[in-house]
Amino acid sequence: MRLVIFILVLLLLWLPVAAPIHWWVDDKNLVNILTLPLLYGIFTILLRLWGKSIYRQPRVLQEYGLVTTRQNRQELLIGLGLGVASVLSLFLLEGWLGWLWWRQPSIFLWRFVVEGLIVALAYGFAEELLFRGWLLDELQRDYHPRTALWTNACIFAALHFIKPLAEIRRTLLQFPALVLLGLTLVWAKRCGKGRLGLPIGLHAGLIWGYYAINVGQMVQYNDRVPEWLTGIDRNPLAGGMGMLFLGAIALGVRRFSHRSR
Repeated sequence: MRLVIFILVLLLLWLPVAAPIHWWVDDKNLVNILTLPLLYGIFTILLRLWGKSIYRQPRVLQEYGLVTTRQNRQELLIGLGLGVASVLSLFLLEGWLGWLWWRQPSIFLWRFVVEGLIVALAYGFAEELLFRGWLLDELQRDYHPRTALWTNACIFAALHFIKPLAEIRRTLLQFPALVLLGLTLVWAKRCGKGRLGLPIGLHAGLIWGYYAINVGQMVQYNDRVPEWLTGIDRNPLAGGMGMLFLGAIALGVRRFSHRSR
């Protein structure tokens, strides 16, 4: 009920402004640029009010793990490095196996690298505050940690899998990968004893590495192996190799999370 009430209040505050923009603006990208930052701004303000009024916590963002300590910043950098290194290793291995060719980097590669870092950090920060911050906290208040873990991961995967039914069937392999990613990010938070630095960094690192290689058009796949192995629509999360690498990350992070308890 708390989740439903929070989301309804959020929509009631956001929709009166966002709906006219959707009606009057034809450019979908411009609509996203105008409405998504507004949604996140309202979400952040509502979180503060929620913490004060419901839980009597004036610093609820810190309770979610958003702290400005040196250790949290170090964990963010560690996660960022781990994510980028994992993506790069995946593509290097596939290149060594002869499944893809490396192409001459674009002259705008550095622009893609910097742009990708900004986009990755923005997405990582926003999604981790939402899923591993607010949502996980709400679940852990009422349920066993394991139940909260799996519920959080499944909600994370489901919300990233909203698409037409035909697309869901075609890219179904991506769903278990998203669940596994959700589990990994919860374990990453538990590694940091509730801090969000590591999950934000890891999430952002995965996005950053893929963004730079994909948008920079640094690789070209061949047809030596089926698409389900390298990734449907060239998305590593929708392929067997991506699942393998993500599973290795998940195993390592899970072990460290158990040690840190």
